[in-house]
Amino acid sequence: MKQKTSQVLFFVALTFLTMSVVQAQDTSSNAQKSDIKQSETTLQDQMDVAVTIYNNDRALVREKRKIKLPKGESYLKFMDVPERIIPETVSLKSLIQAGSLQILEQNYEYDLISPSKLMEKYVGKEVKLVNKNKDMDFYEVTAKLLSVNESPVFQVENQIYLGHPGNVVLPELPSELIAKPTLIWMLDNSLEEQELEATYLTSGLSWKADYVLVYDEPKNTMDLEGWITLNNSSGATYQNAKLKLVAGEVNIVPVQAPAPMMDRMMVGVAKSMEVREESFAEYHLYTVPRRTTIKQNQSKQVSLLSANGVKANKIYEYRGNTAFYHSQINPIRNENIDAFLIFKNAENNQLGFPLPEGIIRVYQEDSEGMLQFAGEDRIKHTPKDEEIRLRLGKAFDIIGERTQIDFQKLGPNVVECEFEIVIRNHKKNDIIVDIVEPMMGDWQIIKSSMDYEKKDAFSVIFHLPIKAEGSGKVSYRVRIRF
Repeated sequence: MKQKTSQVLFFVALTFLTMSVVQAQDTSSNAQKSDIKQSETTLQDQMDVAVTIYNNDRALVREKRKIKLPKGESYLKFMDVPERIIPETVSLKSLIQAGSLQILEQNYEYDLISPSKLMEKYVGKEVKLVNKNKDMDFYEVTAKLLSVNESPVFQVENQIYLGHPGNVVLPELPSELIAKPTLIWMLDNSLEEQELEATYLTSGLSWKADYVLVYDEPKNTMDLEGWITLNNSSGATYQNAKLKLVAGEVNIVPVQAPAPMMDRMMVGVAKSMEVREESFAEYHLYTVPRRTTIKQNQSKQVSLLSANGVKANKIYEYRGNTAFYHSQINPIRNENIDAFLIFKNAENNQLGFPLPEGIIRVYQEDSEGMLQFAGEDRIKHTPKDEEIRLRLGKAFDIIGERTQIDFQKLGPNVVECEFEIVIRNHKKNDIIVDIVEPMMGDWQIIKSSMDYEKKDAFSVIFHLPIKAEGSGKVSYRVRIRF
C-alpha cells in the first residue's frame, strides 16, 4: 500500500514538473516574441501602384513602398490594404536586393473596430458609465459589463442594470481590434532600408465597356464612342494608379464568402487619350495611357475609343419557326418586323479595334436634328474583322403576314407544306426584308416564287425588295422528311 502511494506521489510530482517546464518554455517563447521589433507602413510610404482589372470581380494590385526595417527578424504591419483582399495570393519581394527579405509568417487582421465588438471585448470587465444628474452636471459610475446579448447588462455595486441611460466609457482600445484591415508579416531582413513590391489579388474592382452609337440612316454611316466604366468597392483607394484592363473569360474558382454590400457610390469621368490594346495569353489587354485615381465606392468612366464615318446598314428580318412544319397552323397576322444594324469591325471601316463585351446604345436624329434613343443590344468580346449585328427592336411601319396554303402528310415521316408570306411597307423609302425560314430534318424546296439563299443546312433566306408604301409577297413549297 505504501509502495502504491509512493508511485502515485512520484507521477504527480513528475506531472507538475513537466507542466512547469512547458510553462517556462511558453513564457520564454512569449518573451522572445515580445522582444521582436515591430514597424509599420502606410500609403505615405507608397512609391507606385498598378492595377489590372479583370471581367470577373478580380483585380491584380502591384504596389511599391519604401520603408526602413530592422535587421533580422521583425514584425511589419502592412496597412491600407483593400478590405476584400485575398490574403493567400499575397507575394512580397525586395526591389533592391533579391533574397534580402523573407516572409516567415503572414497574418491578415480584419477584426475591425466597431461599438458592438468593443463591448464584446469588455464582457466581464469594468467600464465607466457617464451620465448627467438633475443639475445637468456629469458624473461617473463604475460598472461591470456582464453581457451584450440583445442589449448590455451592467452590474453597479450590488444591482443589475438592463441597459443604462449614460454613455459607456472604456479604459483603452483592445489590442486585438484594428481600425483598418492590415497584413502583418514576420520578416527576416538583411537591409536597413528596403523597397518592397507587394502583389495581391482583390475582389471588389470591376470594369465594363459601354458604347454610344449615332447612326445616320440616309448616309448609312455611324459614329461610335466607347467608354470604360470602373467600379470600386474593394475597400481601398488607388492613388495615381497605372491602369490595365483584361477582356476575356479568365477561369476563377468560385468562393462561398458573400461580397459586402456597396456603400454610397461617387461618380467621376476621366477623359483619356486612346487606350492601347494588345493580345495577352488568350485574352486582350487594354492599357489606359494616363494614370488615374480610383476612389473607394466610386464609379469612373475612361474613354476607350472614338470612330467616325463607320459604314453601317440597317436590315429588316422576318423569321419563321420550325414548329410551322409539324401541323396545320392558323394564319399569322400583323407581325412587326425585327430591325438590325450591321457593321464590320475592320480597319478599312474606320475600326479594327478588338471591342470588349458591353452594351451598345444606338441614337438617331429626328426631323429637328435632335438625337433620340433608337435601341440597344449587348455585344460579346469581338475581335477585329468580325461583323457586329445589333438588334434594335421591332419596326413600327413594316408588317408581316404568314398563311399556310397547304399541308399534306405523304407518309409516316414525310410532309409537304406550302406558305405565302406578305410584307407591307408603310415607310417612305424602299427596303429589303430578309425572310429567314429555319428548316428541319431532310428538306427540299419543290417550288418557289423567287430565288433564295441557302444560308446553311437548316435555313434559307428570301431577300424580298419592297417599294416605299408598297408590299411584297413570296411563296414556296417544301417537302420535309423527319
